[in-house]
Amino acid sequence: MNIRIPIIGLEFGEEEKEALINILESKRITRDGWTEKFQEEFSEFLGVDYCSTVCSGTVALFIGLKALGVKDGERVVVPAFSFMATIDAVLLAGGRPVVVDIDEYYTIDLNQLEDAVKKYKPRVVIPVHLYGQPADMENIMYLSERYGFYVLEDCAQAHGAEYKGKKVGSWGHIGAFSFYASKNVPMGEGGALTTSDENIYKEIRKWIDFGEHPAFNVRITEFQAALGTLQLRKLRERNERRRNIARIYTENLSGLYEVPREREGAYHVYHLYTLRHERRDEIVKKLRDKGIDARVYYDYLLNEIRESESLPTPNAYRFKREVFAVPVHPFLKEEEVYEVVNSLKESC
Repeated sequence: MNIRIPIIGLEFGEEEKEALINILESKRITRDGWTEKFQEEFSEFLGVDYCSTVCSGTVALFIGLKALGVKDGERVVVPAFSFMATIDAVLLAGGRPVVVDIDEYYTIDLNQLEDAVKKYKPRVVIPVHLYGQPADMENIMYLSERYGFYVLEDCAQAHGAEYKGKKVGSWGHIGAFSFYASKNVPMGEGGALTTSDENIYKEIRKWIDFGEHPAFNVRITEFQAALGTLQLRKLRERNERRRNIARIYTENLSGLYEVPREREGAYHVYHLYTLRHERRDEIVKKLRDKGIDARVYYDYLLNEIRESESLPTPNAYRFKREVFAVPVHPFLKEEEVYEVVNSLKESC
């Protein structure tokens, strides 16, 4: 199968090449200026006081849970619909996952969240900003204050997303990010934890810095940090391009497909542009036969693939059978965008 329009797009220029060559020539390939620069610039970008880079988004979630004091058997609430790392981090940290449904925006359902909090009294809740759509962080933080749980934001797919003018990763007690190759800020591999709470920051560092406490070696290299820094500086422009492509899709496909909805007050960054259709599998095959890289994210629920306690998840169950994503990366040419549109119209 010849895929002509890929779902993931990467672009590195002369800046990145020069930075990587300079690192090689300096022979300072880890724990140097680029790592410090990235942490500083990412903190400033998000409006938080502290940023700690780690080797992956999964590790960021794990360390975030341990920094918030999750002990064996303590409950952590997660949405049913997310990448498996969200629930795996809970299990690796010794927590007991409690799975709740999602709303029409693919983010955690607030009514079920409150029910779960009352019933299970979790230590931590992990809202996932899925596909680049911010969860309703204002009300989640209200519930956090009311019921006394910590909030660990899973921001792996939402670099630069905002809710009511405030960036995700700055709402909760901790934000966890991934910089995998497909993300809006790609390093290849990598992750970060963000917070503005000094005491939480110190707990995070206990898991990263060797010394009086047992710790992991989960650092990134200077190569990753340089790529991340330079890609971060282009993020605003590229997110706007994603949003423009998404607008074209939505204007042309509404009525034929269930198109993404933006939560009021949200700035969606469209890590993925996700459609729904009852004949999903047939449509995906037709698109791929035409060279368009359509994919399903995700065809499973977290309460199906991992042992957990769960409330009823009817929305997530329906959506997992209907969702699929089409290319929305910022390097698509205009003719490619309209080829995707026309192919989608023909395929339904």
